[in-house]
Amino acid sequence: MYGVRSAEQRELAAAVRKLLQERSSEAAVRATMDTTEGYDRELATLMADQMGLHGIAIPEEYGGAGFGFVELSVILEEMGRALLCGPFFSSVVLFAAALLESGDDDACTTWLPRIAAGRLVGTVAFAEDAEGSHEQSIQLAARRDGEHYLLSGRKRHVLDGVLAEAIVVAARLPEGVGLFVVDTALGLRRTAVPTLDRTRRQATLDFEDTPARLLAGPEQGWAVLRRVLDRAAVALACEQAGGAERVLEMAVDYAKTRHQFDRPIGSFQAIKHKCADMLVAVESARSAARCAAEAVAANDPDLELLAGLAKTVCSDAFSLCARDNIQIHGGIGFTWEHPAHLYYKRAKSGEAHFGTPRHHRERMALRAEALPV
Repeated sequence: MYGVRSAEQRELAAAVRKLLQERSSEAAVRATMDTTEGYDRELATLMADQMGLHGIAIPEEYGGAGFGFVELSVILEEMGRALLCGPFFSSVVLFAAALLESGDDDACTTWLPRIAAGRLVGTVAFAEDAEGSHEQSIQLAARRDGEHYLLSGRKRHVLDGVLAEAIVVAARLPEGVGLFVVDTALGLRRTAVPTLDRTRRQATLDFEDTPARLLAGPEQGWAVLRRVLDRAAVALACEQAGGAERVLEMAVDYAKTRHQFDRPIGSFQAIKHKCADMLVAVESARSAARCAAEAVAANDPDLELLAGLAKTVCSDAFSLCARDNIQIHGGIGFTWEHPAHLYYKRAKSGEAHFGTPRHHRERMALRAEALPV
């Protein structure tokens, strides 16, 4: 049955939650997001070495644990609850998935063992000036130069683009869209950009005849990227479900302890309604995210549809819960000192990553129109 966790998965969730409660508390998140790198290297090493989190969904032949996407989704829910800062998502969900989906054994052998060991930061660069994530939006140019390729153009909104040591880049060849691996030591201009959510770093990348290695040619490049983006949408939905659950807990705890007119504010009808709406949203988000995670693991042919559904439901749920959490906390919820705004910023910025709810609804509508009557 979709969404029902095994005993082992529940134990994994409990272990990750315990670690993040100790090492990614509100104080730790605030301190980390103000650092130059934006993440705690010691915590990343602990997650990789002692718990094997970075390699959990990487096959054993490439140094991983050989588990699947469902186990990864368990971890992501807990990371969403804790607002974990750092390049885990970009390295494990994006970069590693792009290598595996490409089927390039040499590239996997070169890069994945270092990802699994937590010794490498990787990411995927696909977004450009054009709105949306469709094939024609990829305009960064690639041209052949002997046995290698050279890339020229600009990529925007690259998660952890300043930190990344290796980047999978979508670029256009004369025949179509291909995917390339760039070792950042070979040179490109990287500019950190200010973001609403300071717990998740972004960058603009400028390529000027930057050397690259072909990962997936134009006959398969776009299809590989599309699968990676669908997986990423599901992964982010799992994070959002975890975040929504956490802000619901914050709201309920406050409603029980905050008193007005000699009674807890949770006894007032308006607060009850908000908490009930939040609970419905959380349950819907959890169901949608876990269903989509199962679909990824099973290579479901309807993954595109289920990924869009999960991303839409979970984005809406997290934003609603984060907003209502601020409302329930009243004046204190609007202050910088309270963590409510951190979750709200993560929720609103997450709406835009890997397709907004509107984008996914439009994709689902077009798919429905194409069905035979």
